[in-house]
Amino acid sequence: MLENLNIPNHVAIILDGNGRWAKSKGMPRNYGHVQGAKTVETICEEAYRIGVRYLTVYAFSTENWNRPEDEVNALMKLLRNYLKTCLKTAEKNKMCVRILGDKTGLDDDIRMRIAELEEATRNNDGLHFQIALNYGGRDEIVRAVRKAVDLAVQGKIEKEEITEEIFDGMLDTHGIPDPDLLIRTCNEQRISNFLLWQLAYTEFYFTPVPWPDFSKDELIKAIEAYNKRDRKYGLVKND
Repeated sequence: MLENLNIPNHVAIILDGNGRWAKSKGMPRNYGHVQGAKTVETICEEAYRIGVRYLTVYAFSTENWNRPEDEVNALMKLLRNYLKTCLKTAEKNKMCVRILGDKTGLDDDIRMRIAELEEATRNNDGLHFQIALNYGGRDEIVRAVRKAVDLAVQGKIEKEEITEEIFDGMLDTHGIPDPDLLIRTCNEQRISNFLLWQLAYTEFYFTPVPWPDFSKDELIKAIEAYNKRDRKYGLVKND
């Protein structure tokens, strides 16, 4: 079955439905987030096994700070634990891990763990795994604009020299090909401020399956749907 499929080079996923999944089982929302973190590990392994080279997940948005304080605190605790686990997983699977988003909005100890994780895995040649933390697409674009303005003010670049390619290099995702396929779980059909620049020519796939129940079979279903799309026009930079 897989041998007949064109496997997307880069898959991006909005991990939705953790809380609703937990509620449906009579459990607290954080139980869903814990199970969702386990699903991330599973999908990282399965995606690379079937030929995906880049996987980007939306883990915590700039808007998520508006959630109840106890839920945010629980998410930050989970994040701290996950960064430790991710380092071990990356060593085992040779993953190259990169964090997208405004790291200045995170606590010092989390930033330190991120720096350690990125440095320890930067030369790994397995799956390129990007985690969007304190990330918002509009925020990313604004930060990139500020970089461009700073360079122009310093006389290092003329405004006429700012092309799409130059601007792309100022984004959090610089050096990473744009996603071929975006998956969003739990039947929500919006992109929620995720990778606004990068999704210009991406195929979208929405599934009612909540993230904790997302499996290899569900990933293959998404890729099968991707294979039925006509991509003759609007080529992305990695086509």
